[in-house]
Amino acid sequence: MLDNYGGCKPHHDSFTLILSSGLIIGLILSYLPQHLRIINAKSSEGLSPWYLLLGSTSSAAGFLNVVTLQWGVIKCCKELSKGACIESVLGVVQVFFQWFMFSAIFVLYLIYFPSHLKYVTVKPLPHPGHPARCDCETCELARKGEYEESTSEWKMSVVLACVVAAHFLISLFTTFFIVLYDNRPLGDHTTPPDPRVGLWATFLGLSSTILCAIQYTPQLYRTWHAKTVGSLSILMMCIQTPGAVLMVLSIALREGTDWTSWAMFAMAGFMQGLLLIMCLAWKRRQARLGIDDYGRPLEGERAPLLPGQQ
Repeated sequence: MLDNYGGCKPHHDSFTLILSSGLIIGLILSYLPQHLRIINAKSSEGLSPWYLLLGSTSSAAGFLNVVTLQWGVIKCCKELSKGACIESVLGVVQVFFQWFMFSAIFVLYLIYFPSHLKYVTVKPLPHPGHPARCDCETCELARKGEYEESTSEWKMSVVLACVVAAHFLISLFTTFFIVLYDNRPLGDHTTPPDPRVGLWATFLGLSSTILCAIQYTPQLYRTWHAKTVGSLSILMMCIQTPGAVLMVLSIALREGTDWTSWAMFAMAGFMQGLLLIMCLAWKRRQARLGIDDYGRPLEGERAPLLPGQQ
């Protein structure tokens, strides 16, 4: 942190330093179970691409909101020692890892997209009533035999991944375009920033919170109807749901941030708590029916009950 009235002079805060450092380590460790679950299962089945789209764009907006509001702190790094610089920008590092680790789930989702959901075999039939040597498009296609075609879900997932990449690049460019025009003297933390900085930061913060609120809706819907946990990591949610409280506190204590910076994390904690409760309920149901997280009968267990018996 910096002294508001002394330019780029470091201000050491042991509590904030320990809290931020612990949260960064906790963030990385909390996402690893989800990453490893997908890698070990070699499947991302059960994850909603819309959930990943909204989560990636929401965390990107939250990250850039903090970058925008703490740009003056970041600029002061060239006047500080390495240790003081790192301590002052730990808030930015926190939200960076939040964005990076969540976005990595989307990358793993694409890499380990289930092959049986990725392609479908198409067997074209000739047009009824046409002669055997008919050269119309339908009959020509039928003579070529069956072929594999990408499913609509896989095509949509690729399109959504492109949207995530475009959103981040456009937002990143806009952020740097705006903050670089903030002409306050280095270390001036009392003069209000350029109005464009405040407007952009508010837009990023509000959009991040709204996207976060919407983010969990498709995953809650998918998990509710699947009635199985799928590739979701309960351990990750058990760590992150209470951890959201500490995340809110840590960001709120950072210089230059406001409610738009931490509102997304408060919303994420609430919505993730709902998803966690649902997954725990389905976990109990799976144990009762003798099925795994993907609905397959467990080895040595009886076959799952018919829908009418559940």
